[in-house]
Amino acid sequence: MRSFTLAAKLAELGVSLSFSRPRVSNDNAYAESWFRTMKYHQSYPLRRFRELLSVKAWVDGFVGWYNAEHRHSGIKYVTPNQRHYGQAVGICAIRKQTYEEAWQKNPQRWSRHIRDWSQPQVVSINHPRPQTPVAA
Repeated sequence: MRSFTLAAKLAELGVSLSFSRPRVSNDNAYAESWFRTMKYHQSYPLRRFRELLSVKAWVDGFVGWYNAEHRHSGIKYVTPNQRHYGQAVGICAIRKQTYEEAWQKNPQRWSRHIRDWSQPQVVSINHPRPQTPVAA
């Protein structure tokens, strides 16, 4: 991230760089999360790339995987593409039906009721928790 050309491109795109700690209000949590996923992906290179085209090819492949295959817990284990193109609600409805049928067939198998498969209205990382009123 210290490369001048990358910093200049990010500034041109309106992305501000952040070198702060996690969960700090001005931190770019989405970028931090994305870079962590990238670093721990099984295809992450063990050695440096020898040329820029190799970097671009690897990142293009990673972005394709991230958007089309990687299921995110924050959006109920659907891919970003499925969420973006409006498929997530249908996928989660099928999952909910499957879980309900399994629960009805064998309720003692479950320690609690089935998980909530409804899609969140707002997707965020490190969003503020609701404040509880202070007792007087």
